[in-house]
Amino acid sequence: MSPAPPTGGTAPVIEAPSLGARVLLSDYVELTKPKVQSLLLLTTIATMYVAGDPSPLLVALTCLGGYLSAGGAGAVNHWFDRDIDAQMSRTAGRPLPAGRVSPRAALAFGCTLAALSLLELTLAVNPLAAALSFAGFLGYVFIYTVWLKRRTPQNIVIGGAAGAVPPLVGWAAVTGSVSGTAVILFFIVFFWTPPHFWALSLLMKEEYRKVGVPMLPVVRGEEETRRQIVLYTVLLYAVTQLPFCAGGFGVLYLVASLLLGLGFMFGAVRLYRRRDRRSALSLYLFSLAYLGLLFCAMVADAHL
Repeated sequence: MSPAPPTGGTAPVIEAPSLGARVLLSDYVELTKPKVQSLLLLTTIATMYVAGDPSPLLVALTCLGGYLSAGGAGAVNHWFDRDIDAQMSRTAGRPLPAGRVSPRAALAFGCTLAALSLLELTLAVNPLAAALSFAGFLGYVFIYTVWLKRRTPQNIVIGGAAGAVPPLVGWAAVTGSVSGTAVILFFIVFFWTPPHFWALSLLMKEEYRKVGVPMLPVVRGEEETRRQIVLYTVLLYAVTQLPFCAGGFGVLYLVASLLLGLGFMFGAVRLYRRRDRRSALSLYLFSLAYLGLLFCAMVADAHL
């Protein structure tokens, strides 16, 4: 005889299909690298309000196109790097190495997002913003991911240009052109990227060594990496003074850029002297706050 069903209450019902759909949706969102996107969108929005007084609709449409473009590049990056991601503890749980999303689906997803971004920005914003955003997609996929990342320790220096495109997109979205100020904002993000990423690479050095990715600490050593971090931090500080010197920003921005720049250099020098993981992590976290606060200071200066 089979046992009688329980009568003391109702057993919880697990909706497996619904749960599976949520997990799958979460995996596809992860392919777009949303944590990276937050800074990209912040620099886009801040630049738009520095360039003029855009409508909320224009800001939303520009951010949508930017997210689709950068998200598509992130998905293609997941597809291309799935072999090394599977070997590193930090990335082994990603959707592709974990087997939750197929490589073909990830590649198709990334290319589709890039195409939608190009179409949406062209029709809803303007062709220049669309072209610049698509150039960022191509730069991140082909120059950084495919060409440079596994070949040279300068991968993040040259390839970092792709991550510096959002200010150009934001400026073009508002004005329909690219001015000297927009170019300076591009170079601020460009020179910020190496010290930001090298601080992280010091923490991940053994992981990169294991998979054969020639990040600077692996190829040139930690001492040289720390020296380069100090050098690029000084260069970044100099570049951040250009907007004020060119008359694009006022005293509020000058004070913020001085304080933030000195804080960044203090962290870089401390890392060079102490040579410990805690200092590397502190600098990495500070660099995230630094870029956001610097661009917010630009907006405050432009409107106050």
